[in-house]
Amino acid sequence: MDTSLWGLFTSAFLSSTLLPGSSEAVLVYLASNETYSSFMLLLIAALGNTLGGMTSWGIGRLIAYKYPARGLVKPTHQKAVERLQHWGSPVLLLSWLPLLGDPLCVAAGWLRVHWLLSLVFIGVGKTARYAVLLYLLS
Repeated sequence: MDTSLWGLFTSAFLSSTLLPGSSEAVLVYLASNETYSSFMLLLIAALGNTLGGMTSWGIGRLIAYKYPARGLVKPTHQKAVERLQHWGSPVLLLSWLPLLGDPLCVAAGWLRVHWLLSLVFIGVGKTARYAVLLYLLS
């Protein structure tokens, strides 16, 4: 894998954690160059973004040991936990949403949503976002 694809992977990974990133811009740039197939770009972006979401899930899991969910303070975190408890793991399909997706992934880990269910729903949601973006570019 060359540096452009590593750049896409890294950008997608960081964009899916609580850190800022711009994976869509990197994806659009690489897609417009037509150096790589849309499938390859989709695969790399989805993999990086999904792994970033699972990293957030893991952080939530670790936080739960020291700070149980009953001690939530921030309203955005409370709202994410309430949504996750109400809708269950399928709400992680929305993990691609800006501002809401990262707290959802953390909340899923915090509430001990099974890792495999989290992986599947996070992966499907994030892959669908990149697929739609690539489709709109074609």
